[in-house]
Amino acid sequence: MTPDTQPFRIAVRKFGPFESAMEKLWASFCEHTGCQLQAEMVSMDLHPLHQSLLTDEGLLKGDWDVAHINTDWLLEAYTAGALENLAPYLAENPPTDFPQGWSQSLLGMQQYGDDVAGLPFHDGPECLIYRKDLFEDPAEQAEFQRQHGKPLQPPQTWEDFHTVVRFFHRPEQHLYGTIVAAYPDGHNTVFDFCLQLWSRGGKLVDEQGRVQINTPEAKAGLAFYRNLLRDKEAIHPSSDTYESVQAGMAFMRGEAAMMINWFGFASMCEVDESSAVKGKVDITTIPQGQGGKPCSLNVYWLYAIGAGSQHKQTAYDFICFAVNPQNDKLLTLEGGIGCRLSTWHDAEVSATVPYYHKLAMLHEQAESLPQKSTWAKIASIIDEVVLQAIGTDQDIEQLLAAGQSKINSFEHV
Repeated sequence: MTPDTQPFRIAVRKFGPFESAMEKLWASFCEHTGCQLQAEMVSMDLHPLHQSLLTDEGLLKGDWDVAHINTDWLLEAYTAGALENLAPYLAENPPTDFPQGWSQSLLGMQQYGDDVAGLPFHDGPECLIYRKDLFEDPAEQAEFQRQHGKPLQPPQTWEDFHTVVRFFHRPEQHLYGTIVAAYPDGHNTVFDFCLQLWSRGGKLVDEQGRVQINTPEAKAGLAFYRNLLRDKEAIHPSSDTYESVQAGMAFMRGEAAMMINWFGFASMCEVDESSAVKGKVDITTIPQGQGGKPCSLNVYWLYAIGAGSQHKQTAYDFICFAVNPQNDKLLTLEGGIGCRLSTWHDAEVSATVPYYHKLAMLHEQAESLPQKSTWAKIASIIDEVVLQAIGTDQDIEQLLAAGQSKINSFEHV
């Protein structure tokens, strides 16, 4: 099969708004440029996507021309030589307003010296997403005041978070206090672990650049997380089988009063036609622990070109087209989160998603995961520690010490 007849293959992170946006973008690109290639888009959940792109070397071998890749996997992919360097393409034909059209927080992680490994596709840091209609209801306010002797408001501390989710937990109404994405995929529980650590003033990486999970802040955070996940009077019963997308969909169906999740799922509540909570949602900062401060997590998705692609120029032209202002906005109105500053401040977007302007605030508070080629291994160890904490009665300090020992056994700085 020659390059001209070989299909143009795109690896897509499985999520309805991504899939619909990508179909529209490719059709528009072909109409705009006259491209005759047939696109084959394959949507995958996180584990199969990582497996196909990196473990099975799909990017390196040319199985994929364009791929959605998240910042957790970037250094692993770059170190393996799996990604086409976009720097020469950017020098010759940069996207509109590049780089000043994006926040610096979305341009740094894909930069390796002079090499550029991808361009921003989708973003939306973690935040507290809540049902403002419940919090603003006078009857709910009066009852909470009667029960707890203080006003009902979005919680600023983890203790208040637990109190409020218990207050709103009403299984008989198919309303649960919160929903947690605790599916064991090496991502969701790891992100939660990091947020618990950071929001208590802890650090994931020491001064020598080594990952440290056996700390007092990690112990306090994991103890809280264990108690929350085990509290049948607080959380959605499907939490242990839901990853972030499924948790977001459940929230959109009106099944939870609050959740910690990606900003994009709040946005989806306003733009998805099937949303049961349109106009009833708001977002704020993630609660904090003693000695901590509000924080967020910035993991974003990029468009990348496989090093083995037979259609590299077309791949770059498509990406360049996909990240233009009009198409970044299109992604947003489909239910994804555009990455351009112009989208963040767009009047139509703000009218549709009234809390969109809060993205800048979340970015100011956002932490990033360490850029390590071994991060997938480290994440799987943290995932294992968290799942053992939830599923057993083992001492948390011992679990963290054992996890730290495993990390130390292979981590090289």
